[in-house]
Amino acid sequence: MRSGNPALKSSAFLDLGSGAIVDARAGTMTLNGTVNRTAFLLVLTLAAALLPWSRYFANQDAAALMPYVLGGGLGGFVVALVTVFKKAWAPVTAPAYAVLEGLFIGAISAVFEARHPGIVIQAVGLTFGTLAALLAAYRSGLIRATENFKLGIVAATGGIALLYLVNIGARLFGFGGFGFIHDSGTVGIVFSAVVVTIAALNLVLDFDFIEQGVEARAPKYMEWYAAFGLLVTLVWLYLEILRLLSKLQSRR
Repeated sequence: MRSGNPALKSSAFLDLGSGAIVDARAGTMTLNGTVNRTAFLLVLTLAAALLPWSRYFANQDAAALMPYVLGGGLGGFVVALVTVFKKAWAPVTAPAYAVLEGLFIGAISAVFEARHPGIVIQAVGLTFGTLAALLAAYRSGLIRATENFKLGIVAATGGIALLYLVNIGARLFGFGGFGFIHDSGTVGIVFSAVVVTIAALNLVLDFDFIEQGVEARAPKYMEWYAAFGLLVTLVWLYLEILRLLSKLQSRR
């Protein structure tokens, strides 16, 4: 079982495969439990996002958003790493991640909204529309998470992550990086469209991970871990859709 999402991959269930005993009193992972945990994390993310959003539109001070961008972004990254390596902590770290990412995307969204009024509601609608459409396609069997499909998405996701890392490194050392990542030209738009597609298809792998976890009777805390992993993908998808819409509107 593979997932392009680094949080949701086959090694997440190594403790089960090694013969670890699941405490019957704690219960096991269920689909309804995972859905409820995911909904809770989304509410936390939205509530946290409203703080930098409201503060920005109250005084229009972009500099005031930097603590949210840096604190939320870096803090969320650290908490995500902790969650990946300490899965049993997910009932605590997953909500913390949701709050930190909420602060981050709230600040980023405010900046995009100021530049292109109405863009945020479009990005939110497209993100959840994509989630609903892919979930329906997955449940109907129209899209199947075959091994070749998983390998392809994992490879593409890894390639995008590497490209972003090289671009960040190049910018830090003054080499300019890859202009097409941020460019609103044809190449930049095509690139963003491809990234959005790959991010969306990662949802299919996340659905498969959750289904396999339920079938494997994973420990109850894995509901939080699976919800956390799905939130990671949704945040990435939302940000990439926001970037793509911004590029399209910049051409008008």
